[in-house]
Amino acid sequence: MQSLNGSINSIWVGKYLGEAALAATSNANLLMFLVLGGVFGLSMASTILVAQRMGAGDLSAARRVVGSSASFFVGFAALTAVAGLVFLHPLLAWLRTPSDVVPYAVPYLRITLATLPLSFLYYFVMGVLRGAGDSRTPFRFLLLCVALDVLLNPLLIFGFGPVPRLGIAGSATASLLALGVSLAAMVLHLYRRRNPLCIRRDEWHLFRPDRAIVRMLVQKGLPMGLQMVVMASSLIAMIGLVNRFGSHVTAAFGSAMQVWSYVQMPALAVSAAVSSMAAQNVGAGNWPRVSETMRAGLVLSVATTGSLCLLLQLFGRHVLGLFLPDDSAALDLATHANTIVLWSFVFFGISMVLVGVVRSTGAVIVPVLLLFVSLWLVRFPLAYALLDRWQEDAIWWSFPAGAICSVVLVALYYRFGGWRKARMGPTAEPSR
Repeated sequence: MQSLNGSINSIWVGKYLGEAALAATSNANLLMFLVLGGVFGLSMASTILVAQRMGAGDLSAARRVVGSSASFFVGFAALTAVAGLVFLHPLLAWLRTPSDVVPYAVPYLRITLATLPLSFLYYFVMGVLRGAGDSRTPFRFLLLCVALDVLLNPLLIFGFGPVPRLGIAGSATASLLALGVSLAAMVLHLYRRRNPLCIRRDEWHLFRPDRAIVRMLVQKGLPMGLQMVVMASSLIAMIGLVNRFGSHVTAAFGSAMQVWSYVQMPALAVSAAVSSMAAQNVGAGNWPRVSETMRAGLVLSVATTGSLCLLLQLFGRHVLGLFLPDDSAALDLATHANTIVLWSFVFFGISMVLVGVVRSTGAVIVPVLLLFVSLWLVRFPLAYALLDRWQEDAIWWSFPAGAICSVVLVALYYRFGGWRKARMGPTAEPSR
């Protein structure tokens, strides 16, 4: 649903505002992926902490994690938003954003950055619920968010009646309003249903940050967030290479990224589910079930990712045509890139499942280092070295090379590494 939401927004922007506007959202979305990488790690750390406490049957400790984490998230989000607004123009210059794209990217990013506190809190609440074993409630309210965003996008982009025409800023504003309404509705629902993790008025002292919990979030969450930052920063470096070839290639890359997100998101979702399930069993000391979770995750990831790859290989041009004008020169470029890159996400999905199990114990440093090697020491240097000879094809072929390197390194660490000895707070003794 998150992928569908972004795709529908890109259809409105690309089809009706042009290639430069679509290229602007591509640059902006990669910057936001970098920013949200930090919150992903912190959210995943709180998810694992809650899951381990729930697995150990300690509800009181789980509520303390929720209170301290919520306060920490709000403060971190505010600082991140301010920093993003201050350094907005230098970031766009660093990306070598084409001059015809900048006027679209600036208003879009300003509104998107203002949305960060809501985004951080939204992902935090969803992560906590998943850590407690409830993935349905976050999904229902994500549906509400997507529906509102889809309805508001054309209204705010083009205007209607008293609603002014906002252009590309309207797309970002629609996301802001949809996210705010969905978050408020989800929190209200949780309190009305008396969710055991909800903090009542007489328990507001739990929102006072607990140093031990915050320290654990930072120690474990930042390396996990760094994993997403490494992924996002490598994509930003890649789009810096893409931008050298002009807005046509950037628009092609942006539309292809929309398609690839459908393949990538299931792998990330399975990885998050594996982390929650494995963490609950780590908390309970049930290690055989941790291995069973890994095997089930691998089967599900390969099946879903492989099926999507097959469909998008067969109908990729038609899908890519949704994001670009029919006479766009970028359409052929996007179709060619999709043919080369698409199957690398099968290897990506395998890596993410193994990483999901590993991080459930709190072992977070080595996976980040392995990811850094595959993306920054293999993928980007390969693309850069071959850029003059292969042109943009060097960028496309670097994706499968990095994915294969990553899955080999992570599989070796899963088999021979010492991740089973890591801990994220007290857990039960392993069952024999």
